[in-house]
Amino acid sequence: MEDRFLIIGLGNPGRQYRGNRHNIGFMAVDRLAAAHGIQSSKVQNQAIVGDGRIAHKPVILAKPQTYMNLSGDAVGSLLRYYKIPQPNLLVIYDELDLPFGAIRLRESGGAGGHNGMRSIIAHLGQDFPRLRLGIGRPPGKMPPHAYVLQDFGMDDLPVLNELLDTAVRAAETFIAEGIQMAMTKFNGTVIG
Repeated sequence: MEDRFLIIGLGNPGRQYRGNRHNIGFMAVDRLAAAHGIQSSKVQNQAIVGDGRIAHKPVILAKPQTYMNLSGDAVGSLLRYYKIPQPNLLVIYDELDLPFGAIRLRESGGAGGHNGMRSIIAHLGQDFPRLRLGIGRPPGKMPPHAYVLQDFGMDDLPVLNELLDTAVRAAETFIAEGIQMAMTKFNGTVIG
């Protein structure tokens, strides 16, 4: 049987969080689903999931519904349920320490202060691929937790749209050619 891939976007459920910087992972998975005609309407293992094929490979797309700080509950459960090997998992999430519009893929690593990643690492360890989408640092003295829960502004939308399109291509490359090729092609990309 073919190995499946699991692409997770991190965010918070609920209409009030939909446009938040913290929800860019959800936005990227939605964009990937739309690009490949994958319906994400089923709730399973504490996540909204959809399954289909990308690059001729079976793929599960998921958005955990546990709120960010408990993302690992859903991710660990989905990996076990679908029997997906950790190298076939890609977690997409927001990164304060990258400028807005930057992309960085890694094979493994720490949480870097991201509570969703901290939760996933507590369940899985550090060895799984991730795609970080730069949202930049908060302006002035705004605390990071307030900044990530703020919506993207109208001025951000052109860069955000291109960033999400690039995230889709990076995820497609990961599925088709592996994490090393995705890193080679997309690390260092800065939009805007």
